[in-house]
Amino acid sequence: MVPGSENLQPTALERRAPRISYRHEALAAVLAETGTLAALGFGAGAPRQHDPRYLAVPLEGMEAPTPLEVWQVDGEVEHGREGPLCWSAGAGWLFAALDLDEHAYGGPRDTAEVAYRLLREFLAQRPEQHVQRIWNYLGAINQGEDDAERYKLFCEGRAAGMDEFFREGFPAATAIGHHAGEQHLHVYLLACDQPGQRVENPRQVSAWRYPRQYGRTPPSFARAMSLPGQDVLAISGTAAVVGHSSAHEDDLDAQLAETLANLETLLAQAGMPAGFDTHSPLKAYVRHAADAPRVLEFLAARLPGVPVLLLHGDVCRRELLVEIDGWRYA
Repeated sequence: MVPGSENLQPTALERRAPRISYRHEALAAVLAETGTLAALGFGAGAPRQHDPRYLAVPLEGMEAPTPLEVWQVDGEVEHGREGPLCWSAGAGWLFAALDLDEHAYGGPRDTAEVAYRLLREFLAQRPEQHVQRIWNYLGAINQGEDDAERYKLFCEGRAAGMDEFFREGFPAATAIGHHAGEQHLHVYLLACDQPGQRVENPRQVSAWRYPRQYGRTPPSFARAMSLPGQDVLAISGTAAVVGHSSAHEDDLDAQLAETLANLETLLAQAGMPAGFDTHSPLKAYVRHAADAPRVLEFLAARLPGVPVLLLHGDVCRRELLVEIDGWRYA
């Protein structure tokens, strides 16, 4: 026992991370539970619901039926809307989401700028200002050539919209292309009233230091974020990138193996045990639907028992066939 510890009180930094799970249950039942901060549905068959805690994500699940992704916290949750922005908050945590039609804003760059400006202005009013993790899903992410590629335009708009908000450092993030017909940008995030700790991968160049060949504005994200209670590592979209270069073009198995090597390196950098377990949900984004069975087989062999949600989505580089993000609980 530490001398004098009898009178120690928990500090504000001791935030238990939200519990993330994949559940085959009715959306109404999930939203009725105390502590539900967010619920995500996937694909054209996702439920329709106007609760601000719910977001329908336009990425098709590659196994049927596709579960809900549910975030839960220890406490009551309030929720509301601010124009196009939906939000919920409880126990020091915040979920915020936007679904913007590009036709209303003039394309991927300007839509991203508006989205990040709206998020920045909303968060500035909240105690939960420390963004831990953010997801970006946009249509036709690889369309266009050179600096006119839609992903590169998105990166420019994102940087303009966030301005100096992330001057303390970028959050963990994912950017994936959806196949829905409409050009909508979906952005959602997890924030906290306490800061997390950013984690980089020594096998990779930090994204914001990418050379000019990747666009006028480099991507703006950390490779992972250790949440404030040091009880979860929130892992960014991770693919077969070594240094700043894509590896193993056209070789799915080699890309998967390289991706897992990058994930293991992040765990080690964060002081986490090696490997993933049944409490560590992952998402695997697969470019070609025909590759889904092999991805599932590979991950089942290498990550037995780990919950993996397989989604049809385009990685931000054309040559990359698969990307994985997710959570590692301590």
